This record gives sequence, C-alpha cells and structure tokens, in this order.
Amino acid sequence: MSSRMLTLSYDAHDPARLATFWAGMLGREVVKEDDAVLLPGEAAQVSLRFVASQTKKEGPNLVHLHLTPTSEADQRHLVERALGLGGNHLDVGQLPEEEHVVLADPEGNEFCVIEAGNSFLAGCGPLAELACDGTRQVGQFWSAALGWPLVWDQDEETAIQSPQGGTKVAWGGPPLNPKPARNRQRFDLTPGDADQQAEVDRLLSLGATPVEVAEDGTVTLADPDGNEFYVRRR
Repeated sequence: MSSRMLTLSYDAHDPARLATFWAGMLGREVVKEDDAVLLPGEAAQVSLRFVASQTKKEGPNLVHLHLTPTSEADQRHLVERALGLGGNHLDVGQLPEEEHVVLADPEGNEFCVIEAGNSFLAGCGPLAELACDGTRQVGQFWSAALGWPLVWDQDEETAIQSPQGGTKVAWGGPPLNPKPARNRQRFDLTPGDADQQAEVDRLLSLGATPVEVAEDGTVTLADPDGNEFYVRRR
C-alpha cells in the first residue's frame, strides 16, 4: 500500500513563528504537536510541519514553495501579506521580465508567488507546487513511493501529482546544488493501510536506503539522491 499522506518538514529556529507566517499565507490552522507545529493540508494540499532545530541554513533550500494567486491583484495582495507577516523580497538572479515574485519567509526559506494565469499550476490550489532540486530518477522514485502519477517528464525534469489533484511536486534535474550534511527540509510519510515496517520494506525495494531509527520509532531513509525522509508510525 502506498504512502499517500505527504508532509514537508522544516527545521526551524522558531517553529511557532514560522507556522504563524505560513498559516497566514495559506489560510490554515495551526496544530501543536509534542515536538513540532503542524499546518494540516486540506484534500490534496500537502501539509507543512516545523520542527525545532538549530541547524543553520547553508545555501538554497532543497525545496521551495510556489503559491498561486487568482489574479494580478491577488498576487500583489499575497506579496503584501508576506511582507506584513515578516517575509522579505529575495534576489536569486530572476530577470526583470519574469512575472513571479521571489520572497523569503522569516527564517530565509525561499518561496515564489507565481504570476496569475500560470497554466502548469492552474487548479492546484494555494500551495500549488513543491519545487525541488533533484534528478529524474528521484522523481520516478517518489512517483512510485506515493502512488502519484508523473504529470511531467521531459528534459530530465519531472513532476508528480496526487490522483485527486492539488499540490504538484516537481524536480528540476541537473545540475544539482551541493547537498549539506543534513537537509533542513524533509518529506514525512505516514503509512496508509500498511504498518510501518511493511512500508519501510516497500520503500527499500523501490530504491531507498536506510539511515537510522529514532527513539520514538520514526525511521529515516534516503531517496536515490541521498535526501533523508521520515516514515512515521500511524
């Protein structure tokens, strides 16, 4: 059985502050957990989790979020909202003619407010895309791991999406950015009908590699690009 519940976890110096920022951007509720703060997704919208950590940010993140507005006016409103909540404009070398706006959240995590009318992200919801650094092989791995079909597979770039629609997860292909010792972002998977060990065995058979098992039983694996991810108990 596939792991269909996907969460993107962030290391955060102040999880409550980041959760408040992203709750304001996405219109979500904040749920406090024992060791983290969760913003549950709705329907096919990917959830976000913020975990206390003193890990320093080194270079661009592995994943950045793409938010989609409903109009040009809504794009301006989202940018103003982000700035009001503590975000900042960010220069990553974007060209003046590009219509998306690049921003950073209060801890410097990059994200984009995409131009209104973007056809690739039409109908994907407010959190339209997780834009990831990664190879075609890792896109194929996550397609199989989540049971989400490939909706883009061209020129080493891949993207997957739940059969229910919603947030797309995309990988840009080579060249890849250097990987830090430990990623500050990780995918969290919660098994569906399968138990945790059966799910771990399935993911290993798809090409994951074992990393460690935490005291609480959470299993850390790595995808074919070496990026750590969690398999949690239900």
